[in-house]
Amino acid sequence: RPVVHGLVLGLGLAFMLEGIRLMAGDALMAILAVMLTFLLLSRDRVPAMLILLLLGAAVAVARQPGLLGELGSMAFRFQLPHFALTGLRWEDTLTGVFVLGLPQAALTLGNAIITTVEENNTLFPDRRVTVRHVAVDHGLMNLVGASLGGVPMCHGAGGMAGHVRFGARTGGSLVILGLLVLFVGLFLADSAATLFKLFPPSVLGAILFFAGLELAAGSQGGGLDRNDRYVLLITAGVSMWNMGAGYLAGLLLWHAVRRGWLRA
Repeated sequence: RPVVHGLVLGLGLAFMLEGIRLMAGDALMAILAVMLTFLLLSRDRVPAMLILLLLGAAVAVARQPGLLGELGSMAFRFQLPHFALTGLRWEDTLTGVFVLGLPQAALTLGNAIITTVEENNTLFPDRRVTVRHVAVDHGLMNLVGASLGGVPMCHGAGGMAGHVRFGARTGGSLVILGLLVLFVGLFLADSAATLFKLFPPSVLGAILFFAGLELAAGSQGGGLDRNDRYVLLITAGVSMWNMGAGYLAGLLLWHAVRRGWLRA
């Protein structure tokens, strides 16, 4: 348990730091976004995420007057994805496996599977999932996506924490999000870059900061003895740098402590 909780804490702190980095270039807007987020999240029935995104869009348009013209010139054009495996070469497969896939495996195992399962079972103890369930779902999602030319995708504890912190409680919220993304992909694929301009990095940084805060605050270190707390904190510290290295370091340290080789 201390290793898993350390991964969750490390990931949450890493998200908070990345959020601060995104906000650093626009301090005034960042302070406004953070203060507004605190205020909005204290009101249960207020759609905090929607208000923040609308604020970001308003600021983006005010700072870039030409953006309205770009938005007005967007054209709806229906485009279906094509089956991509027919053009796949063995060189592409080897590059994907050894250059892209294997180096990402530890991060995927830590963030997309282990910490996601832990976060789900902490937030929704009545709707528990297993590592096997999430891992199989993750694999099927990527097999289907890759066959249609999509980039690799993963679940994530940070995304789950962010959704929940900003009001999502059921799978229906993700269905709505999925339909919006699907609409953009099918009808506005050529204009996606223009739509991204509506969201200033400072506002996205504030959202990421609070997602990380929710994740870190949910890591349960209570009830652990001194040795386990050391394992948790070391795992978290290393995970902020590299999730795979943090998982390995925490696992080795936990076994060393359990066998009496090390003691805090």
